[in-house]
Amino acid sequence: MTGFARDGGTLPDGTSFLWELRSVNGRGLDVRLRLPNGFDTLEAPLKEATGKALKRGNVSATLIIKREERTPPRLTPDPVALDQALRIALDLAARIPGAPAPRAEALLTLPGVLRAESTEPDEAEEEAKRAAIAAGYAKALQGLDASRRGEGAKLADILAVLLDEVAALRDAAATEAADQPALHLARLRESLAALLEGERRVPEERLAQEVAMLATKSDVREELDRLSAHIEEARRLLTSGDAIGRKLDFLTQEFVREANTLCSKSSSIPLTRIGLDLKAAIERLKEQSANVE
Repeated sequence: MTGFARDGGTLPDGTSFLWELRSVNGRGLDVRLRLPNGFDTLEAPLKEATGKALKRGNVSATLIIKREERTPPRLTPDPVALDQALRIALDLAARIPGAPAPRAEALLTLPGVLRAESTEPDEAEEEAKRAAIAAGYAKALQGLDASRRGEGAKLADILAVLLDEVAALRDAAATEAADQPALHLARLRESLAALLEGERRVPEERLAQEVAMLATKSDVREELDRLSAHIEEARRLLTSGDAIGRKLDFLTQEFVREANTLCSKSSSIPLTRIGLDLKAAIERLKEQSANVE
């Protein structure tokens, strides 16, 4: 099931964010998240939320953070390091005759004298950021679900048309299959006439037995009955409103099985042609059902 959605907002520190969610067809559910550094802890709960909302599809979710330019950190002197540097500089100046007193700007350039003020993140603020991003994901996920449902409604119409086509071909096969015993009898009479050349007449009872055996081997009523049951079940699934993708996958495999058996049992060209058309229609049904959640 394909779909696309996006949602974003602003974090407590003024940073803007945007979620982009995409999904394409897949036999199972595969969720891939692309998160900036620092947001890895969100991966597990967001995947869990996706699994509750969706059942199938390859879903990719990208979080885009627009970071504002930050003011350089404020520098402040380290009292201990500055005191040590000053004592060393004064002691050295006292030992050198005529040496000038140490200058403040020179002392400040010494390694370790100046340091950036601590900018440890506030845990409460970080938690508020994660909560805002998770809420934005939930909204984007709702949009993705709505997008997929819109496609699903269109797909349901396509599947209904294909099921009608399969049902019509099934009825045509039933009509054609009703004439198979008569065809067996006619062919058997022709074969015997060619072999015996009128010398001896085979009893009608014997002919009836042979025709009955051939008719039993080529009887497709069971396959047609099962096809009817599968068609009815597929239509029920389409109107159930549940996640039916896996069930429909299995059901289309049963459609294929019955169509193959029908073709193998066919004893007439018209029935074989109907069987081939039936297999083609079922294949289209199978392809479309792979897109269903």
